[in-house]
Amino acid sequence: MIEVENIRKVFRTPVMREGAFSGVRSLFSRDYREKEAVTDISFTLPDGEFAGYIGPNGAGKSTTIKMLTGILRPTSGTVRIGGLNPHKERRKVARRLGVVFGQRSQLWWDLPVKESYEILGAMYGIPDAVRRKRESELIELLGLASFLDTPVRKLSLGQRMRADLAAAMLHDPDILFLDEPTIGLDANAKESIRGFLRTLNKEYGKTVLLTTHDMDDIEQLCSRVLVINDGSLRYDGSIPDLRERIGLPTVIRVRYRSEIQAPANAVSGEVGGRLFRIREASERELTLECNRSDITAMGVLRIVSEWGEIEDVDMAEPDFEEIVRRIY
Repeated sequence: MIEVENIRKVFRTPVMREGAFSGVRSLFSRDYREKEAVTDISFTLPDGEFAGYIGPNGAGKSTTIKMLTGILRPTSGTVRIGGLNPHKERRKVARRLGVVFGQRSQLWWDLPVKESYEILGAMYGIPDAVRRKRESELIELLGLASFLDTPVRKLSLGQRMRADLAAAMLHDPDILFLDEPTIGLDANAKESIRGFLRTLNKEYGKTVLLTTHDMDDIEQLCSRVLVINDGSLRYDGSIPDLRERIGLPTVIRVRYRSEIQAPANAVSGEVGGRLFRIREASERELTLECNRSDITAMGVLRIVSEWGEIEDVDMAEPDFEEIVRRIY
């Protein structure tokens, strides 16, 4: 379990003085500028949860991850990983964590992938037989066999990311922190990585915290989403609840078998007690908008089915990126 209670992180940077002998004066006294990167964030992730941690650039996502992994110490507040403090018990916590930073690799640049795994196995004290077994499972799950003997610097971005994920899971951690794991990847590479992460979470019960700007990653993988902006946690809950909270409309397209027999006041919004709105209309097709908190999609269809025989219905939920922009 991950427990975060009222964590706060303030960075202090020296202010450069101007004028003659400013450098000498700075040796004896300095002024500092403080920047609060994370402000009073609290949340708990139970075992086996897959949560997305999202926000704009500079919101405090990476700073939070670094505090959870013990790379940074919170200015105030507490972090517990399985009951352990990651800053005071880094060795114990490191054995329970797998970490992937999308723009940085933990593999050795000039070495073949398989040699990096051997080094990582030795660093974690994994017996050779155990390491080879886990390595074999990860090679199959991630499709690494074709480039195990290739130096890391010659891998494509998608290959390198898959190799990094295997490296992060080599010591069989309980928790996986992912910071932009699909950044810059093509559609096929993204889907390959998403499939692996689903398997880790659903079949192996791994706890995953994912930070990303790719809203498809969040919608396809996460059961819970945490939204951070300006260092503060703005939302913590499910994606459906987030949609309902923002109140963006669901779009329903209805196609009829023959010409629509709608009442004259339909377009004005008087039909349905103003619970839905007709956005576009043609002879045989309607595009409607409704807020699902006011009326269900079936409620809308019951009303519009009185206007003719329905041939087809298409329904689209609000775009998740638009929902997140509303929070930012």
